[in-house]
Amino acid sequence: MDGQKIKKLSEKAKKLPLLPGVYIMKNRAGEIIYIGKAKALKNRVSSYFRSVEKHLPKVYKMVENVEDFDYIVTDSEFEALVLECSMIKLHSPKYNILLKDDKGYSYIKVTPAPYSRLKAVLQKEDDQAEYIGPYMSSFVVKQTVEEANKVFKLPTCNRKFPQEFRKGRPCLNFHIKQCMGVCKGKISQKDYDEIFAQALEYIKGGGSRSIEAMRRQMEIYAENLQFEKAAQLRDRLKAISKINEQQKVVFASSPEQDIIALQQGENETCAVVLKFRQERLVDKEDFILGGVGNLQESRLEFLLRYYTTRQDIPKKIQLDGEMEDIDIVSQLLSEQAGHKVEVHIPKRGEQLKLVEMAKTNAAEKLSQRTQRTGREVAVLDELARLLGLPKPPGYIEAYDISNIGSETVVGGMIVFENGHPLRKAYRKFNIKTVAGTDDYASMSEVLSRRFQRYLNPQQQDEAFDRLPDLILLDGGKGHVSVITPLLRGMGINVPVFGMVKDDKHRTRAIAAGGGEIAINSSRSAFTLISSIQEEVHRYSIAFSRGRHQKSSFEMSLTKCPRIGQERAAQIYKHFKTIKAIKSATAQELAQVKGMTRPAAEKLYEFLHAQD
Repeated sequence: MDGQKIKKLSEKAKKLPLLPGVYIMKNRAGEIIYIGKAKALKNRVSSYFRSVEKHLPKVYKMVENVEDFDYIVTDSEFEALVLECSMIKLHSPKYNILLKDDKGYSYIKVTPAPYSRLKAVLQKEDDQAEYIGPYMSSFVVKQTVEEANKVFKLPTCNRKFPQEFRKGRPCLNFHIKQCMGVCKGKISQKDYDEIFAQALEYIKGGGSRSIEAMRRQMEIYAENLQFEKAAQLRDRLKAISKINEQQKVVFASSPEQDIIALQQGENETCAVVLKFRQERLVDKEDFILGGVGNLQESRLEFLLRYYTTRQDIPKKIQLDGEMEDIDIVSQLLSEQAGHKVEVHIPKRGEQLKLVEMAKTNAAEKLSQRTQRTGREVAVLDELARLLGLPKPPGYIEAYDISNIGSETVVGGMIVFENGHPLRKAYRKFNIKTVAGTDDYASMSEVLSRRFQRYLNPQQQDEAFDRLPDLILLDGGKGHVSVITPLLRGMGINVPVFGMVKDDKHRTRAIAAGGGEIAINSSRSAFTLISSIQEEVHRYSIAFSRGRHQKSSFEMSLTKCPRIGQERAAQIYKHFKTIKAIKSATAQELAQVKGMTRPAAEKLYEFLHAQD
């Protein structure tokens, strides 16, 4: 980063007025790369050029490319918001959140007879199939096809009929009563075609009209004593009713609303919009926003970008978290929509469940791009929110001190990457500078040595070559208050928290510098923290026990004539394990550095004296 340039921009920012307005960041070529609004221009713009190294990656990159800035003063924060939206729409700056509607069209594909199938596809193919559509929403198409296949028990497997009748056992869908079992060869093409025609009518004619037609047909079958066919239609109507109950969410006062949630990954953030119309979920949209920084600011920016390009603005919008200027945003959207728009952050009840559903969908979308499960993405996001971190901690280091007596004090470092142990990055530390069993001093030595290796690498070690997103210490706020200033003094700016156990050695809370953060045992973050604490304790105590065993064995070797402490240490260093030492021949023992043939023979006799 060019220090002289930052100083110049900072001086210019200090001369700005403490008034609301819009600021315009430009690069060396004079191109607009970012547009923002401010309640007080001087304060907001100056913040970009202070402590630049502490900015989140996206902001740091933007500031690095800023060569100059301009600004426009407005009469109110509302006018600043309106102007910001208008200018972003006009200029599409590189570092603002820009949404592209790349959903395209979707179709329902009807494969040719015999035994036609229903499929959701993104585009037409040059084949003999019939295509229903196009539809703007791929979500609606997929939902409709899944619903019709379940209700009418149509096959969704890859088998070809009638060629593959009775060539294999029915699949799971048949056994859970979601497929009629065409593969058994007991359903005629005529009967199948009749059911399939009802499915097409259900899709083309609309659910309510199709349901009424099926009810009338069921009554006709019953009057004509065709009870088996009447029962089939009865079961079909029950299936439709069950699906409708699963998919229909009733809101007495809010039949139309959007649910918006953002899920932050390590390098990307996904925004999901669930659209409810006429008391039913009708569409889902998702957007990958790139590496956004502050979620409150990102939530505001996403909301503005999303609705300034759309006419269909509902009366209620539910958000998954806090956002600045909610009242001003509501006013802006109300003027654009021509009716009152309320923006809420639900805290409980059905609305909160819908927000969680939106977050789950966003996590699943991120998981498809990162090769991680949606649960893994969600738990790291939950941990970040719990601890107030700027982003989910994809790379976590945890430390523990363990000892079996004052002679075997050791430290263990483990790493969890994306919620899973990264065992190749585990490291052990022998305590060298601390006398006795002082846990605080021992932890300080371990952390100091670890980050000295990061700051002054003497040899390549991938475990020490990167900074973690989060440091967890097996201990309470005392450990945190000792280690935090130590790392800050070294210039290491990584969040530090402790893992606190109860009297039964189970995780009960997270320790911060000023106190403790309780963790509900039902939360996913609790399970992750507990796993990390158990793993670092296991790793450290195993190392301590190994050291104690080694020390005890070395001491026992010195009871052998001609074997002193130095030779005992060299023997253990040469063979690595007690088993290898006991299995060695006298000739192999003589090859140890500093050993003689007579000493090796004496040691061999000593080791096997009680065999």
